[in-house]
Amino acid sequence: MSALDPFVVPSAPRDELPDVPSNPELVARIAAEIRAAGPMTFARFMELALYDPVDGYYSSPVERPTRTGDFLTAPELDPLFGRALSRQVAEVWQRLGRPAGLTVREYGAGGGALAAAMLAGLSRDEPALAQTVRYEPVEHNPHRVRELQDRLASGGLGGAIDEAAGPFVGVVLANEFLDALPVHRVVGRAGGAVGELYVDVRDGQFVEVEGDPSREALAARLVADGVSLPPGQRAEVRLADEQWVAAVSQDLRAGVAIVIDYALAADELYAPSRPDGTLVAYLAHRAHTNPFRSVGRQDLTAHVDLTALSAAATTAGLDVLGETSQAEFLIGNGLEELVGEIRADRSTDLAAWAHVRAAVARLLDPRATGGFRVAVLGRGIASTPPLAGLAFRLPRR
Repeated sequence: MSALDPFVVPSAPRDELPDVPSNPELVARIAAEIRAAGPMTFARFMELALYDPVDGYYSSPVERPTRTGDFLTAPELDPLFGRALSRQVAEVWQRLGRPAGLTVREYGAGGGALAAAMLAGLSRDEPALAQTVRYEPVEHNPHRVRELQDRLASGGLGGAIDEAAGPFVGVVLANEFLDALPVHRVVGRAGGAVGELYVDVRDGQFVEVEGDPSREALAARLVADGVSLPPGQRAEVRLADEQWVAAVSQDLRAGVAIVIDYALAADELYAPSRPDGTLVAYLAHRAHTNPFRSVGRQDLTAHVDLTALSAAATTAGLDVLGETSQAEFLIGNGLEELVGEIRADRSTDLAAWAHVRAAVARLLDPRATGGFRVAVLGRGIASTPPLAGLAFRLPRR
């Protein structure tokens, strides 16, 4: 584990975390379910904490990924992220023979920061594509959907929006989406066996209890990954990624799926150097490791298993076109050229230029979002030469 490992997030000291109480109604419903049915899997707890339709973290009218919220994703840093992605979308369109009505389906679309920058980029660089592109947001929160619609309409881009439904040719985007899908928490036992960590209620508090696995698929995933957890090592297993890949494969007739996220190959993800797994909670831009505080009012994430993602893609009939870092992906798609255009623009004042430089530094920093992994899956599209986002490599130390 190096000092530049972007996935080692130091947990904030308890006294540095804001005192944000849990959502009492959500806590009561979770506790009632546990009392009625017994300890629940952490995956079920995470599902309720994040996606309960009334009180879940991602159901709130409060916009989460902002500078005043709990975390900040790459699209909110600067439109440059979406502009660079628009170039990759355009290249895919060209390789597919410039079909009319290319679809871009974005999972976890949020308030539309990525969509607005991407569609604006297409309008500038590929007007023929921009005139016919269909943008299909997949977003759990109706509040975010309305924000997205308003944002695109205000930018003259509202005509591109359509509901996600049925087979299509085009591009799937999943930026920091899979890491927030529910995970099961497991623990190594003697002899290579695996236990599961459940959520129970004791003395009015949520607590962790160990039991036998709730399903055979948990141990099977680790076996397929070539992983054996030593006794006492904790880890997360996300089975929902297989379901997501299968759904993408069902609808994607031709094109690519681009996954950008906290992610590692299985041998790194489950290495002994990660004895407590990768589960992290985010609250007011501070990271910590207690999933039972601020329930419904803090984010929960765990890393994506790239080995399992690739295996699921192959099983679903998709090609694994390649994998890279976010920094390399953005540079390969012309980020430096885009920055140069901003610098050369006489209307760019000092404050705007300072903002751009700070955003680019974070987008490329291997200790920040530059270290995120990008996996590109495809069907019916040439893999050679590699797509621009997969062709660039930074010098290795």
